[in-house]
Amino acid sequence: MSSETGLPVGWEIRHSQSKGLPYYFHPQSKESRWEPPSGTDSEKLKLYMGMHHSTQAIRPDGNGQQEGKIRAAHLLVKHRDSRRPSSWREAQITRSKEEAMSIIRGHESRIRSGATSLGDLATSESDCSSARKKGDFAEWRADGRDRGFFGRGDMQKEFEDASFALKPGEVSHVVETASGLHLIERLVAVQHQCVALPHAALLHSSTRNPN
Repeated sequence: MSSETGLPVGWEIRHSQSKGLPYYFHPQSKESRWEPPSGTDSEKLKLYMGMHHSTQAIRPDGNGQQEGKIRAAHLLVKHRDSRRPSSWREAQITRSKEEAMSIIRGHESRIRSGATSLGDLATSESDCSSARKKGDFAEWRADGRDRGFFGRGDMQKEFEDASFALKPGEVSHVVETASGLHLIERLVAVQHQCVALPHAALLHSSTRNPN
């Protein structure tokens, strides 16, 4: 195992030029993957990724934005019953939904107290690959194009409904989808750029449940 990255012997962290994201590669077998391989030391990897593969908040120029579309960042905490119980942080997620809820409510408390922002916390704590971009979906979708803006029907319904209910700069309470548990921040468009407001305002909504 690499003492620095926490990856099993033979694995490397490389950077995708097309998607702007790190991925895991094994030169001998030529295997590549977005999630860490089995046997990874998750704590070491988390520390390494936070130090070497975090980026500043994305501030896109807004080209291609269409009427009725919004932009949001999120922090995702998965659990063992999530649709895909693995992430860039952990090869296999075994925590229960109750444990995940406790974790994300702790994150929510820190954000609401002003101790940190959703974007800064997402960088190290989110189970979504968008963590590298402070939870922003910019240039993160599978085809490599910038689809940071989304409209009705583009996301899971619970995520979409919560995002559209937010005012720019607001942060949701916990939102539950098949992917896991989310905190969502609607980003603010300023002069054709999208930015996260410092100490974003809070949306007083209850936890949403999937259909």
